[in-house]
Amino acid sequence: MLCAIYKSSKKDQTYLFVAKRDDFSSVPEALMKSFGKPVLSMMIQLKADTRLAVSDPQKIMDALQGQGYYLQLPPPQEDLLAQFKQQQTFK
Repeated sequence: MLCAIYKSSKKDQTYLFVAKRDDFSSVPEALMKSFGKPVLSMMIQLKADTRLAVSDPQKIMDALQGQGYYLQLPPPQEDLLAQFKQQQTFK
């Protein structure tokens, strides 16, 4: 499945996958407003065994076929302060 991946101009490490290049007709308007101007990152031939850094390719393909888009959010940040505090309580 060929798809286009767009980087958000407003939110760091946030990507939008769509089935056709420059076709955002299936993406809700509210999402497009918060996403900002989409910046084309790449076109990719997506298969179940495609290796991606963050998301599961099968979930992306299912979302593209079902709702017409897939939103990839950045991974949660580690709370280093909480980890440090937890380590201090064990000493």
